[in-house]
Formats: sequence, C-alpha cells, structure tokens
Amino acid sequence: MGKYLKECVNQLSKTCSVMGNAEGDDKPFCLSYNEVEILNSPQRVIEVSIPVKMDNGELKVFTGFRVQHNDVRGPFKGGLRYHPKVNFDEINAMALVMTIKCAVADIPYGGAKGGITVDPKKLSQGEIERLTRGYIRAVADFIGPDKDIPAPDVYTNPQIMAWIMDEYSRINGKNTPSAVTGKPLEVGGSQGRGTATAQGGFYVFESLLKELKLKKKNITIAVQGFGNAGMNFAKIANAGKYKVVAVSDSKGGIYNKQSLDIEKVIKHKATTGSVINFEGAKNITNEQLLALPINVLAPAALEGAINKKNTGRIKANIILELANGPTTIEAGEKLYKKGIIIVPDVLANAGGVIVSYFEWVQNIRHFYWDKKKVNDRLKTQITNAFNKVWENTKHHNVNMRTAAYMLAIEKLGRALKIRGI
Repeated sequence: MGKYLKECVNQLSKTCSVMGNAEGDDKPFCLSYNEVEILNSPQRVIEVSIPVKMDNGELKVFTGFRVQHNDVRGPFKGGLRYHPKVNFDEINAMALVMTIKCAVADIPYGGAKGGITVDPKKLSQGEIERLTRGYIRAVADFIGPDKDIPAPDVYTNPQIMAWIMDEYSRINGKNTPSAVTGKPLEVGGSQGRGTATAQGGFYVFESLLKELKLKKKNITIAVQGFGNAGMNFAKIANAGKYKVVAVSDSKGGIYNKQSLDIEKVIKHKATTGSVINFEGAKNITNEQLLALPINVLAPAALEGAINKKNTGRIKANIILELANGPTTIEAGEKLYKKGIIIVPDVLANAGGVIVSYFEWVQNIRHFYWDKKKVNDRLKTQITNAFNKVWENTKHHNVNMRTAAYMLAIEKLGRALKIRGI
C-alpha cells in the first residue's frame, strides 16, 4: 500500500471516529468497523498489458491500470492519466479520493481511477492513439455509461477522450458518447468542461472569502502549476480583479509583487514553452513560490508539493488545493495548527467531476446546455458542497479536510446501510 493511500485511509479512519451528523439530523451517525473496511478496500482492480506497434515497426508492451473503488452511490467515475510514474499504489489512492470527492460534491457516482505507465512526450500522436485504443479494448468489459465513465487527467486530453468514445462505440456496436466525459464539443462534449476545475475552485474560493469577510483588494495569489487547472484559475482570478502575483510550471516560476497580466503570461508560455523569463517579473523556483508572502496559495501541480520539509516556510493564510493530494496529511495538520486554512482537493477541484456529470447527463438525454447554464449549475452545486463542509468545520471544530471527509463518509455510510451491504 503506497504512502499516499495510507494517508487517505488514516484520514478516513480518523474521520469515522468523529461522532456527528453532516446533514443536520439530531441522531448521531457513525460507521461500524466492517463499513470502514468496505470503504478502505477497492471493489475491483484491473491491470492490463497493452501491446502497441510503434512507428518504427517494433512492438512495445505498456502496463495499464483501472481501480474501481466503490459504486454504492452510482457508476464508477474517475480520470485516466498517462505518466511514467503511474503505478498501482497511486491509482488505488486516487480511486479512493474520487469516491470521497463525488460524495462531497453530491453527485451520483462512485470513485475510480485509471492510468498507463508511459511518457507520452516520447510518443507520436499515432502511437498515443494506438495505445489509447488498446487500453480501451483491454478494459471494455468493465467500463461504460452505467458501469465506469473515464475522464481526462494528467497528460490526457479531449482528443484522447474522443478516441476512447470511438473505440468503445465500435466495441459496443453503437454510438455511445456517454461512455466517457471531457470530450470535444464536436462529439458530445459539454460547454464549460475545459475550465470546470478552475471555475469550480474559483467559486469555492469566493465562498470562503465571503465567510472570512476578506476584501478582494487585499488578496494576493500564487499558483503553482500552469496546466489546465492552474492556468485557468489564474486567468479567472485575474479577470475577477484579484492580484495573481506568481505562477510556475515544471521549469520554474515568475513573481511580480504588484500583479501579473495572466493573459500575457499565457501568450508568453505558448511562445517559449514556459512561464520563466517573462518581462517585468522575477524568475523564481517552485519551492520559492511556496514561501512567498501572499494570502492565497493554489497548488495545481502533482501530489505532495507541500510536505513536512517545507511547511515551516509557507506564509499564505489560505491553501486552495487545485491538484489532487498536493498537501500531505502530516503537513496539513501542522499548517492547521498554525491557523492556515486548507481547502481540500475533494472540494476545491470538484468542479471537474461535477461538469463531467453534467456532460454525462446531457449525453444520455441528447439535450445540450449553453455555457451560462453549465456554470450556473456548477456554481450552485459546488457552493452547496462548500456550505455543508464549512458548517461541519464550525460545528465540529475540525479542519476543512476532516469536515469534507465527514460529509462524504456519512453519505456513503447511509447508502451502504440502506442498500443492506
């Protein structure tokens, strides 16, 4: 069992020991030992070998995974990532987190996660397509609109989702857009899906500022990670007149204490391949970004960026987790004792899975919404989730991560009891 999964399970077990009711019922709610064990264990683990004919004619075999954690509240749902460090432990941990996230967001899904151990930067477009189609052929019996619906994740994108839909449709014998989400608009994608994680995070961020009675003009933001979530969050915040003073990518970061023009930074990155060396800003490292004198830190890169080694250097008052697992549980507890508010990933970045749910609903109904309707419904859904988590935080005097897990565990526990599992 990987370190991150152990942290998730520890959080799960600790949260289960907190008596109380997230829904306002007077009757206390608590899980039995057996129910905790059910939530600690995935329902199904799939490992496949994927032979791919490379452009040079050679045959190479890749390893793929799909972990389906729990479907007590609905079909499995979770991303598919392509990364050289993908392994079972990572995918297993992320599947558990997805179950929690879907319950926090109050959408009728269970959690899953998939991945292929590969460096997509070393593959051609044709090789990635053949790899994707081979993976879907290998797992086709276990996925589908009413079973398990994949979505984009690290180094996967709408084009890859389109190949998944096409391959699954061929196997299924009919056009099945609802088999996957995060697709291009041309083949059944949803308006607003590309920016959903960032947009949802922004709605949560503004809800928190309202509760804390903080004024916009006094807020400074740093974003670590300039991929889809980080770049779009910085862009949305900048357009909302917030001061985004620092951003970074894998090559390094930039800082201007007055504020960055994010639209210009985006153009600079598109031209040069990185945010570094942006005119009017100072180059900094990713570690230096974490230690800046700012109000809000938004980690949007990979797991474990904030850990016991750097917690003492963090000066932000709020950490908004746009990435999955950017703060270790141990580091989070230390920061909480220092009075720093951490908005956990299962709430902060839930906008992506919420709009994925909207896409799935639109596919099933064959009726599509405009972007305003998508964003309005996203705002309602994620704001309601924030309010329930915040209520738990205050009522039980716990941090926001524990409060979110309490909310999720109660929903999952009640579903288990009602279904008689």
